[in-house]
Amino acid sequence: MSRLEDLSVSEALDLVLAQIGVLEAESVPLSDALGRILADPVVARDDLPPFANSSMDGYAVRAADLAGASKDSPVELRVLADIAAGMDLAIEIQPGTSARIMTGAPLPSGADAVVPVEDTDEPWRGQDRSLPQSISIYRSVESGAFVRYPGEDIRAGMTVLQAGHLLRPQEIGVLASLGIPRVHVIRRPRVGVLSTGDELIDVEAPLSPGKIRNSNSYAQAAQVLALGGVPVMLGVARDTEADIRAKLDKAVVEQVDLLISSAGVSVGAYDKVKEVLNGSGNVAFWRVRMRPGKPLAFGTYRDIPYLGLPGNPVSAMVSFETFVRPAILKLGGHSNFERPRIQAILLEDVRSDGRESYLRAVVTRDARGYVALTTGSQGSHILMSLVKANALLVVPEGVTEVAAGTPLTALMLDWSGEIF
Repeated sequence: MSRLEDLSVSEALDLVLAQIGVLEAESVPLSDALGRILADPVVARDDLPPFANSSMDGYAVRAADLAGASKDSPVELRVLADIAAGMDLAIEIQPGTSARIMTGAPLPSGADAVVPVEDTDEPWRGQDRSLPQSISIYRSVESGAFVRYPGEDIRAGMTVLQAGHLLRPQEIGVLASLGIPRVHVIRRPRVGVLSTGDELIDVEAPLSPGKIRNSNSYAQAAQVLALGGVPVMLGVARDTEADIRAKLDKAVVEQVDLLISSAGVSVGAYDKVKEVLNGSGNVAFWRVRMRPGKPLAFGTYRDIPYLGLPGNPVSAMVSFETFVRPAILKLGGHSNFERPRIQAILLEDVRSDGRESYLRAVVTRDARGYVALTTGSQGSHILMSLVKANALLVVPEGVTEVAAGTPLTALMLDWSGEIF
């Protein structure tokens, strides 16, 4: 058997990622930038905050006027104005005066501190909030108290975000605060999703002898969407080279960046994907030493990278996790392709066949740390074993038996507050 027909998982992944490049950038509205990767650095044009403002509802004052103020010895100040957020009053706080101010409102000239309304004699919990002529203040404050100063968060000219940064909700908020309505981000990968097999029927079709519903296309499309990609549904190709080629040619017209299919890559008489790739592209490898998911084809079709996944639903989804997920993330500009990894103590004896194995498991946390139990049958057709799982436990290559109490690497598919 040639080396390219029998690769380790790491060797196969290295070959896949070596053939995948980062896509070009595009300009998108800020509302469409969540989860995308910045293509260019972002430089602030403004200070943030842009002006000195109050962090509390209270009274803008001169700190020097309140020296020695206390509940027993309050300081009384004349109130000049009421300043709400968004107002720009041309007033100046002179010695012995103040202005009522709301959170976010600009600090008036002459003031250098804010006293919270709770530390005054204003009935702030009642309904009557008419502006008093004077106010008694029960505490002293230092200059700068409860004031947000210009540039305290961001200075104009500062590089706020570097190219390659993942845009989360907090980055979107910063960009909006800086008045940046559009950003350059890496384009979303377009991924052609194909299922093959004469046995497949659509999801709404009634079952008949020998037929199964096409779950793989929907599962793989969902996996693509979860990674920020755009699934291009190619339907089901029957087990003929002509039909497979026709579906793949449709993907070429649709200008996909990556092709994935399920089934048709094993050694059966009706597994035709490999022949199609050999005729209109190339096959870099077609077997990987992993479980589930040994039959796996990687190559190109008309210069488009192509990953042919196994047909069994769990094998297809685990192979997607292992190879397609990193490829899509790299296309989209990400630099971290891995799921979170932890060490979890196995709570049962398990067996493997010597291939690098990915066991569906539930990871929880107790006094021992992270612990893991498999989700029952590990058959590659048992989708519920994956539905119940929040992790994949990795049994290293060459290991056939793992005793309870052994720590194994767990690839976390889901994190929850129960196990964090």
